[in-house]
Amino acid sequence: MSGETFHRDLLPATTCGKLCAAMREFRGNTVLTFDTESKGAIVLEHMNELNGSIQRWLEKNLEYIDFVIPLEKSLVTDPVQAMFCGRIGRMHEALSALAASGLETDVTVLRTEYPVRDLSIVDVLNQGCSKGHALARWAKFRGVSREQVMAIGDNYNDIEMLDFAGLPFIMGNASEELRGKGWSVTLPNDQSGVAAAIEQVLGGAWVGI
Repeated sequence: MSGETFHRDLLPATTCGKLCAAMREFRGNTVLTFDTESKGAIVLEHMNELNGSIQRWLEKNLEYIDFVIPLEKSLVTDPVQAMFCGRIGRMHEALSALAASGLETDVTVLRTEYPVRDLSIVDVLNQGCSKGHALARWAKFRGVSREQVMAIGDNYNDIEMLDFAGLPFIMGNASEELRGKGWSVTLPNDQSGVAAAIEQVLGGAWVGI
């Protein structure tokens, strides 16, 4: 609460090196992130295959971007994560490659999809690192039971968090697949869905699954 770092879970550089080697076909879609607030916080080889998907994000963070060829040369310290970005079809190919990489016991793979933009982001983090793990750790530290925890999500990288929470809500703008998982469905994000979910819980209208 004082602004100090509560917990940090980095992806071991040796594991990231193996990941880069296994995902060589997707080198143009790869972004590495490091825990620093200076140039080199974001590392990639080039923007050629990223401009069409996350161009605005890249432009906004240009002062933090460093170009390193090959990417492995940047692994002098442990990164926060590796990220693969691109069209949804291309990222499904990346997910298949990750599944065949033999690294499933070393990493956590989380995906986010935005069908309207034909954009998918695949985050690769250290094993046991997700929103769900972070929420469980913080709840334990604060002495709060999972039954007292409310979580609201709208994408695939929220699944572990929603599974942990005793009061899970999925946004109305989420995919049909996610809305069909049995969580309470609130309004879409352009109709104040978060506020509607909170009002529902505080008003006592929520019924547990």
